Amino acid sequence: MSEHKTTEMLQEEAAKFWQDLEAKRAGGASLTPKDRTSVPPQEMPSRDPIQRAHEMGEVALGYTETQARVEAERCIQCGGAPCKKGCPVGVPIPEFIACIQKGDFKAAVDTIKQTNLLPAICGRVCPQEKQCQSFCTVGKMMKSPEKAVAIGRLERYVADWERANNKITVPTPAPETGKKVAVIGSGPAGLTVAADTRRAGHSVTVFEAFHKTGGVMVYGIPEFRLPKEIVSKEVENLKKMGVEFKTSFLVGRTETLEQLLDREGFDAAFIGTGAGLPKFLGIEGENLIGVFSANEYLTRANLMKAYDREHADTPLYDAKRVAVFGGGNVAMDGARMALRLGAEKVYCVYRRTRAEMPARAEEVAHAIEEGVDFHFLENPTKFIGDEKGKLIGVELLNYELGEPDASGRRKPVAIPGTEHVLDIDAAVVALGNESNPLMKQTTPDLEVNKRGNIIVDENQKTNIPRVWAGGDIVLGAATVILAMGEGRRAAASINEYLAGK
Repeated sequence: MSEHKTTEMLQEEAAKFWQDLEAKRAGGASLTPKDRTSVPPQEMPSRDPIQRAHEMGEVALGYTETQARVEAERCIQCGGAPCKKGCPVGVPIPEFIACIQKGDFKAAVDTIKQTNLLPAICGRVCPQEKQCQSFCTVGKMMKSPEKAVAIGRLERYVADWERANNKITVPTPAPETGKKVAVIGSGPAGLTVAADTRRAGHSVTVFEAFHKTGGVMVYGIPEFRLPKEIVSKEVENLKKMGVEFKTSFLVGRTETLEQLLDREGFDAAFIGTGAGLPKFLGIEGENLIGVFSANEYLTRANLMKAYDREHADTPLYDAKRVAVFGGGNVAMDGARMALRLGAEKVYCVYRRTRAEMPARAEEVAHAIEEGVDFHFLENPTKFIGDEKGKLIGVELLNYELGEPDASGRRKPVAIPGTEHVLDIDAAVVALGNESNPLMKQTTPDLEVNKRGNIIVDENQKTNIPRVWAGGDIVLGAATVILAMGEGRRAAASINEYLAGK
């Protein structure tokens, strides 16, 4: 494992690069692309792995000002803005980075907010390396995607700067239109729709089933990756714009979608209820005490703060040897959360290799730093319990990689006769989620596909008049920024519809 660099060490390195760039500019000449690409990517400061693995505080600490300025200087402002093509919400990336190059952080964050009102969130959890940064010309010039300009980290920096310096400006809505919009779900898609339709002057009410707003950003993503205070601040900004929030309101039970439209008089509705139905392995012993879905495991800790044993009413399942099954970001969250909940040994079992893992490289690296033990090319065949029905182990089977499957990844192939037992007392199944079925069950005419995802057109319209949908309820389990992209399309279509109504 490489040396963990402190913020001070990284700041000193950045200061040296800044001095070099300033020296090149001293003669009045502009920096050349060669000058800019000679500067290596700035590493994100993070807390010490040994200490942070047992605390809930945020792991990544964010750039210092010098680091942000140096990283921004790596952008060569190439023609065509290829990076923007990789952004689901079309953030003007070269423009906001140019503002950072000038030292105008407020202008930078205002530029981002032209299309994305949640930069502090996206800068933390979006898979930029698979989106905007994968198109970065600098990364291509260096023949290394890891050397692309760190767009997400710069986005986070200016958003955090705005909040820390009390410079947040709340958009002023257009004059009241008299039209009413219902937004079902307060996750990233729902908040985006609420913001964009409210900006157009419509009255907006967000209905949230939980007692707290934020959707998956609150119940799914842990505090150490996305502090809840940041999500709460974004919701407060929407309230300042005039958006109303109704919590503990389960559409489909408290009131149906039809009742909202007809009895409550909403002119349009957006369904953003997410993918909240966990997938399981379907193997023997999955009902043993100690086997959890990642949804339940993370919701108990994130939303209900079960880790705070002195103050939380939600019970915590004590476990010392925890196995997490899956290779995505949710699996990384579950494994790292298990350490923070007191586990002495945490395993992450994945049937392919690290190269095929869909989780962000940064999250995998953080998990390894913190001590998670990865078991690649293995998969469970059955859970083993004691006479009281409590989990005591899992039987695993070894795998090898065969030919690529439909996803483009090499298909895992079982190796018969390689069964072996791993002693554990808790298991977290993180294999993804299916769409929340409640809306279909209580709105029979709503068209869904065989997986339960709501079917929409290119403008996010459903088959029911006045109803749009987006996010995981349409995409299946996806990402925050993809959900926001769908929310933007839906809001534009809703605004167009209401303008002509």
